[in-house]
Amino acid sequence: MNIILVGKRGNGTRTFKVSRGAVVLVSLLAFVVLPGLLVFGGYRMAQATAPSQGELLMSAWQQEMQAQREEVAEMRRQARENMDALALRLGELQAKMIRLDALGERLTEVADLDKGEFDFSSKPAVGGPEILSAKEAMPLPDFMASLESLSRQLDDRSEQLGLLETMLMSRNLQDEVFPAGRPIKRGWISSYFGMRTDPFTGRREHHKGMDFAGKAGSEVIAVGAGVVTWAGSRYGYGNLVEINHGNGYVTRYGHNETILVKVGDAVKKGQTLARMGSTGRSTGPHVHFEVRYKGKTVDPKKYILASR
Repeated sequence: MNIILVGKRGNGTRTFKVSRGAVVLVSLLAFVVLPGLLVFGGYRMAQATAPSQGELLMSAWQQEMQAQREEVAEMRRQARENMDALALRLGELQAKMIRLDALGERLTEVADLDKGEFDFSSKPAVGGPEILSAKEAMPLPDFMASLESLSRQLDDRSEQLGLLETMLMSRNLQDEVFPAGRPIKRGWISSYFGMRTDPFTGRREHHKGMDFAGKAGSEVIAVGAGVVTWAGSRYGYGNLVEINHGNGYVTRYGHNETILVKVGDAVKKGQTLARMGSTGRSTGPHVHFEVRYKGKTVDPKKYILASR
C-alpha cells in the first residue's frame, strides 16, 4: 500500500510504501486497543472516585443516628408540653378544691352540721379489698381525659353547692325574720288572744294579743329580726316597741318600763328590746305581745309554737 503526501501548494509530493501488516497493526491499535484502554481507564477512575462499602455503611449509620436524635428531641418536646399541660390542669384543680373546701366549711356552719362528721381537712374514709389482677399504667390520653372529666365534675359540684349555700342562707334568713317564739325569757301567759272580760270595765272585749307576766325589769326580747318602727309611748300600750319584719309581719311589745332601742335600729332575733313594766293601761308587770300580718292582728299562739 502506497501513501502519497502532497505539499500545501501542490508543488511537491512524497510517497511512502506501507505493508499490509503495518496497516492491520495500525487499525488494531486505532479501533481495538485504544478504545479498550480508554474504557479500562474510565473504569479504574470510576472505582477510584466511587465511595467504598465501608463509607456507604458509615453514611447510613450517621443518617439513622440523626433521625433517632430528631425523634428523641421531638419526644422530649412533646413530654415537656404534656408536663406543662398537666401542671396547668393540676393548678386549676387545686384551686377548685380549695374553693370547694371553703364552701363545704361554710355549708357546715350554715346548716349547723357536726364539724367532726364533715372534716374537710382530712381525706374521705374509703377502703375495700385489693383485686389481684394485671396492673397497667394509664395511657397519657386516657389520663388527660380523666383529668378533664374530674374538672367538669368539680365545676358541676361547685355550682350545686353554691346554689345549696344560697338556699340555706335564704332559709336561715327567713327563719331569723319570721316571728317565732316567746317575747320573754322568764314568765308565764296571763291572757290569751280573743274575747275576754276587760279587767278595767268588766265588759266582754276582743284582746288583740297575748299577755306575758313576769318580774318587773326582766328582759323583753325580739321574736324575729327586723327594723324598729316605733319606740316610745302610745295610747293604751304605754311604752311600746314595734318591729317590722318584712313580708307583711309586724310585732308589738307594750307596757315596758324602759325601752332600749330606737326607731330605725336593725334588731336580731333574741335581742333585748326593753325591760318589762306596767306602763299604760296595765294592772301589773307584763308585756303585751301582738302580731300583725298585712295590717290585721292575728293570734300570736301559732308563732309562739312555731319555735318548738
